[in-house]
Amino acid sequence: MADALAGLPLALLLSPAVMALLGLMVGSFLNVVVHRLPLMLERQWWRDVAAQAADAESHRRVFGRESGAPLQQAARELDASITALQPLSLARPASRCPACGHQIRWYENIPVVSWLVLRARCSACGVRIPARYPLVELGTAALFGAVAWRIGAQPSVLLWCAAAAALLALALIDWDTTLLPDVLTLPLLWAGLAAAALGWLGSLTLTQSLAGAAVGYLSLWSVYWFFKLATGKEGMGFGDFKLLAALGAWLGWQAILPVVLMASIIGAAVGLVMKASGSLREGRYVPFGPFLAGGGLATLLLGVPQVLEWMGW
Repeated sequence: MADALAGLPLALLLSPAVMALLGLMVGSFLNVVVHRLPLMLERQWWRDVAAQAADAESHRRVFGRESGAPLQQAARELDASITALQPLSLARPASRCPACGHQIRWYENIPVVSWLVLRARCSACGVRIPARYPLVELGTAALFGAVAWRIGAQPSVLLWCAAAAALLALALIDWDTTLLPDVLTLPLLWAGLAAAALGWLGSLTLTQSLAGAAVGYLSLWSVYWFFKLATGKEGMGFGDFKLLAALGAWLGWQAILPVVLMASIIGAAVGLVMKASGSLREGRYVPFGPFLAGGGLATLLLGVPQVLEWMGW
């Protein structure tokens, strides 16, 4: 197999069609990441709570203070409850139907095809499988194909597709949970800086990448504090700062304004659709991360010079 692939021209291996097929498979994995990663982080958060509670109780006893409640016992029970749960990672356990526990066989897990063959229902219990799963797979395929078309048949297209996959995962997780996990945003940031340092991002230099990360972080950080001082409320989370910093590392400081502009346009469009459909209720918090990720992807595909020209710069 390796010898056969080695004989194929690079233009074919990295063509939009082949990258789209790769995107289908990556999209299937992204469905797992989006579902399980928040659960894994929640478990770790509760373990940290249990550990801090146990430390607090030990501190009281060392210094001879009376505890108002059996904090250490509660901490032990919490930790035991988490330990009793089935181990969870991105690889284990194997995918199962959440309704009946049926383990999904390999031929039931073929991207898009299995969903269509099964008629969007579990083969064991008949519970409906959400359309989101094939939509994420198709979306990832379209995204990989578009990135390959934009970048061209060169090895760096694999880097950009990996960054696009991370952005899609972050957008979906933030939409579901209003969280942008550091385990995704920080590696994305450092990967952009490393790729620029190695000269893998075309004409983007390490200096431009570092400047992009700094400008991206500080711009939203400044907006956050200005809004908080003016209103006493928090308008966004720190994850948004890190995400824009990561986008700046991959695209350069010149892209920060286009990314924010495109994010605002996408956010306004989605907000209008949600309001028209009645899904946007008064006072509901809509995360900004998905729109930042969308703005970054739009800027990547359209090109920074083209967006700046469209802005009249």
